[in-house]
Amino acid sequence: MRHLFITAASHTGCVRNKNEDMVLVGDWCSRNAKVRKVISLDTTDRYLCSVADGMGGYSGGDIASNEVLKNLQFFFSDIPTGLNDDELRKLFDNWLSSVSIVVSSMGLSNKECADMGTTLVAFAYYQGQYYWINCGDSRLYLLHDGHLKQLTTDHTLDSAQHSGYVTNCIGGGNKHSYIDMANFTELFHDGDTLLLCSDGLSEMVNEESITQLLMDGFDADALCMAAEDAGGIDNVSAVVIRTQDL
Repeated sequence: MRHLFITAASHTGCVRNKNEDMVLVGDWCSRNAKVRKVISLDTTDRYLCSVADGMGGYSGGDIASNEVLKNLQFFFSDIPTGLNDDELRKLFDNWLSSVSIVVSSMGLSNKECADMGTTLVAFAYYQGQYYWINCGDSRLYLLHDGHLKQLTTDHTLDSAQHSGYVTNCIGGGNKHSYIDMANFTELFHDGDTLLLCSDGLSEMVNEESITQLLMDGFDADALCMAAEDAGGIDNVSAVVIRTQDL
């Protein structure tokens, strides 16, 4: 019986006036808060965790991240059973097109929210399979046997490192949004740990330090505090998912 031990947290940081990040764990969606959950996958056919980083510099980034995650939560809960990878991917592509229109329309109807946007990174469990989804430069890491690997690719001018210029997001004036999506079931084993985070963590805490914190058992809130201890120049959010077969 596989269990997911999940912690999540979202902090404003030390410099920003408001938190434009948003975190989703199952039916919990919030910012400036933390949560801890234990999920038995034998009792459900689907589960979703996600981090959305409202675009810094754009008005209404907090509105965009909230709208996208609430929309994603409803969409994922309504997906029919029995889909294969290609069918699931097509549904997510359709959802992206739909939610992009919603975010853009909200920006057009409110000048204060013009060009608002958000990144999105997500972990999805669906009928015995594990998937990651990404749009932007928030990240998903896998910790396996003491080695930390970034599974997602940053959608920035320089994908090897955060460049400060995101080339793909939901809204934000981006007319050609796209998602990367992959089934990584064969990579995710008993005892492994997943980390979803906004760039407020990955820019402030290097991967060696993140690896050590995860191996030492620190939760999502502690990782966010580590980013704040390093300066906390941006909002910071994290979801830590540890798997164990009992």
